[in-house]
Amino acid sequence: MTRAVLSLGSNLGDRAGHLRAAVDLLGESVQIVSGVYETPPWGDDGQPPYLNAVVIVDDVTATPRHWLERAQACETAEGRVRDPDRRFGPRTLDVDVIMVWETDGTAVVSDDPLLTLPHPRAHLRAFVLRPWIDVHPHGRLPGHGWLTDLLNSPELAADVAAMSPCPDLSLESKA
Repeated sequence: MTRAVLSLGSNLGDRAGHLRAAVDLLGESVQIVSGVYETPPWGDDGQPPYLNAVVIVDDVTATPRHWLERAQACETAEGRVRDPDRRFGPRTLDVDVIMVWETDGTAVVSDDPLLTLPHPRAHLRAFVLRPWIDVHPHGRLPGHGWLTDLLNSPELAADVAAMSPCPDLSLESKA
């Protein structure tokens, strides 16, 4: 079994609906879902704000690559179109594999260009760290430290201040 943290984001169309669809598509592997946060776009201004959340998933047969395939299947199901000229452009659904642990709790570390683990930019993204803390308040990001310390760093202060919790939105699976 592996356990993983998946980051969900959407800034096109029915943003909450796309996030809910991802939770539903992940089905019984979903263990816990964070709160939802509205965040400004990261890395590409001039686009609508995002809704972001995190889910913790686990599966007795899953490999790290399995989580990547599941993430990409969710994106495809929600009509994600990748624009190679706009890496941080708008999207119906973005699902990133942030962290994976083996059954014994050992963090998976990988420099595979198709699936680098932990996610190489997670420590720079308040929109990942804040919802992750909702579901794993004492979490650590290997190579970077405690989630709370990362989120409270001066480098992320402006990003944290720009986030808005959306307490009226629930992503709990209907499955």
